[in-house]
Amino acid sequence: MSRIGRKPIPIPSGVEVTLDGTRVVVKGPKGTLERDLVPDISVTREGDEIMVTRPSDQREHRALHGLTRSLVNNMVVGVSEGYVKELQIVGVGYRATAQGPNKIELALGFSHPVHVDAPEGITFEVPTPTTIAVRGFDKELVGQVAANIRKIRKPEPYKGKGVRYAGERILRKAGKAGKK
Repeated sequence: MSRIGRKPIPIPSGVEVTLDGTRVVVKGPKGTLERDLVPDISVTREGDEIMVTRPSDQREHRALHGLTRSLVNNMVVGVSEGYVKELQIVGVGYRATAQGPNKIELALGFSHPVHVDAPEGITFEVPTPTTIAVRGFDKELVGQVAANIRKIRKPEPYKGKGVRYAGERILRKAGKAGKK
């Protein structure tokens, strides 16, 4: 049995979960998320918990069991607490400025500033010029927006300049050796 898949998902107060066949709709204080799940895996509500079960021990069912439980759990946590992904900007003259909660302007060493618009459900915070916080209630969308911002100027291996995730470790290269 999947160790992750067999754990029940607690439903916090203020969160409403609707199960309709393979469709799961989760409403909470932060927003509403919907998802169609695989028809083989069954999702049931037992009181104030959600249980995910699989029909057999086939390889595919075992693989989808824990995945389905994690997806539903991420939905419940997202609409109740939300998710944050922090990015750090490293480099002389590299900075971010907020242009409201849904837009940021990045100076990353290009000849022009880069403007990033937040999709619906995502907000940006710039606590310092070298830190960006991407907030939202959809875990996948928060991660994708953060990855897209990082992709604009990835950290380079010689000086480490660029946009990185908070706590990300960049492997550094030695560089060119001088003549003797």
